Amino acid sequence: RTWERSKLATTLDHLVVATDDEKIAECCQQFGADVIMTSESCRNGTERCNEALQKLEKKYDIVVNIQGDEPLIEPEIIDGVVKALQAAPDAVFSTAVTSLKPEDAFDPNRVKCVVDNHGYAIYFSRGLIPYNKSGKVNPQFPYLLHLGIQSYDSNFLKIYPGLHPTPLQLEEDLEQLKVLENGYKMKVQQTYFTIFLPG
Repeated sequence: RTWERSKLATTLDHLVVATDDEKIAECCQQFGADVIMTSESCRNGTERCNEALQKLEKKYDIVVNIQGDEPLIEPEIIDGVVKALQAAPDAVFSTAVTSLKPEDAFDPNRVKCVVDNHGYAIYFSRGLIPYNKSGKVNPQFPYLLHLGIQSYDSNFLKIYPGLHPTPLQLEEDLEQLKVLENGYKMKVQQTYFTIFLPG
């Protein structure tokens, strides 16, 4: 289903499934997907995208990482993160956020994001950010939920695996933080589409 939804995006020239699992590869090939086998040593989706990129003959300026467990991803969100990166030449990475539901505020599996006045990411956390003195959710504040899709400048993607893990990345277990901690800029696309997020 994720494959079918992704094919509806207008900004993608080539769509592939990158996996290190033979069973997933066989399943995807049965419904006609192009599959690239990657090594088990990939520590996250970003490194897997980089390895897949190296195996493609054609060169691409932007690579989009669409996680396979988001079957209801809207094609407009995919197009949005691509266009956000294209419109921000000082950014090497773009991602998407939507409104955070109050009941998800303290769920560590729902990653939160804060952005600056120009739409660039300041920080991502498994905790509630920003966090106020009362320790309670402020119903008037527009908290942001990070969605599992990102796009990368292909030149940056090639150097990403060589960047050393960073303290905040390791503490939160969030690969986006390695980008920010190394001083790179990340553009954030806000969307108002609703996406099903497994509990």
